Amino acid sequence: QVRLVESGGGLVQAGGSLRLSCTASGTISSINFMGWYRQAPGKQRDLVATITSDGRTNYADSMKGRFTISRGNTKNTVYLQMNSLKPEDTARYYCNAHLIGGLEVWGQGTLVTVSS
Repeated sequence: QVRLVESGGGLVQAGGSLRLSCTASGTISSINFMGWYRQAPGKQRDLVATITSDGRTNYADSMKGRFTISRGNTKNTVYLQMNSLKPEDTARYYCNAHLIGGLEVWGQGTLVTVSS
């Protein structure tokens, strides 16, 4: 089993930055790639970015340029650096892991609130 724990959310003013962290525990060797998604109140959960075990990244078009996904040295930690935050970035941000075999695991999410 794989467990994901997110941290780093909070309240920030528009134009500010936050870095989210996601730490995976358990059978991390079964993880194919990891990513971040977000869900604003009343809206669907949308992709932010993904990163493979060898560091290849993929971003939703609207996130390119302001958000950066990266991996820690131990490879069981994934970060999301968010810059130039806007009120419309307010959402709960979820860490996701795609496992070998097709299963997915989600974290509990961390809330990001951007004030205008």
